[in-house]
Parts: sequence; C-alpha cells; structure tokens
Amino acid sequence: MARKKAPGATPALAALAAAGVPFTAVEYTHHDDSHDFGAEAARETGIHPDRIYKTLIVSVAPGRLAVGVVPVSGRLDLKRIAAALGGKKAEMADPRAAERSSGYVLGGVSPLGQRTPLPTVIDASARGWDVMYVSGGKRGLQLGLAPDDLARLTGATFAAIAGS
Repeated sequence: MARKKAPGATPALAALAAAGVPFTAVEYTHHDDSHDFGAEAARETGIHPDRIYKTLIVSVAPGRLAVGVVPVSGRLDLKRIAAALGGKKAEMADPRAAERSSGYVLGGVSPLGQRTPLPTVIDASARGWDVMYVSGGKRGLQLGLAPDDLARLTGATFAAIAGS
C-alpha cells in the first residue's frame, strides 16, 4: 500500500521526520517575479541572510555532481569546493541536470531528501549557528535545524567554501 504524503510535504520534510530530527518549518509567500530566491527568503521571513543557506549543485572534474551549501549573503567559491571534494576544478551544474539529480526545482533545491544523494560540503560558517536554515524542497519553505544534524543526514563535511 502506498503511503500518502501530507499536503505540501516534500522529500526534505520526510527525511527529517523519518530521522526524528528536530526542526522548524518557516513558510513564506514566493513571488513568481523573484529570481534571487535566497534574498527573497531572507526578506520574506525576516531571518538574517547569513543564517539562510542556499543549496547549489556543482560539477566537479571529472564530471561528477556534488552539493555546496553556503550562506545566501555570499557566494560559492568554485576552487574551494573543488579542493574540499578532492577535485581539480568545479563549475555550476547544468540547471536541468541539477533538477533531475535532486528531484527539486531551482529555487527549492534542498540538501535533504535529494533523489540522488550526492557528496555534500557545508560552509564552515554554519557551525557558528545553533540553527541554520535551508530550503525545505520547494520555493517558499525554509527549514531550521542544527548544522550537525544537517551534516549527519546528508553525509556532509564542513569546509570554508564560501567567497565574498
């Protein structure tokens, strides 16, 4: 018998519930004309942009996908994430490949509950927070959880991968 998902449930929410990890869900109204999803999340929720983290999928030479989780107030340093993953160089993944791999739409990519689990690196700045926020798997949903819980659930490591 198939399990029914609660309305609005996402694989990220399901992963947290299955693991019994405490979290806070923060919903907000996504505006279709917004393309800076992290800035919108900060503006709409009132959460400081240093505390909200975006999930970016990269291609690390030679052609393997990986996930970088960095504050929305900064950017992903491609050289640093490549080094953290033992690669020579990295580039942003093709958006369609990112959506296929993760199972999420751009602007709603969560590091949790991805269709294909990928090597994940969380920026070391996350360790400065008791609670960090990441996408809940759809536009308009942020999930607050402890950085160590996120790392445990995704098999992530921490490294200084954000640039200014």
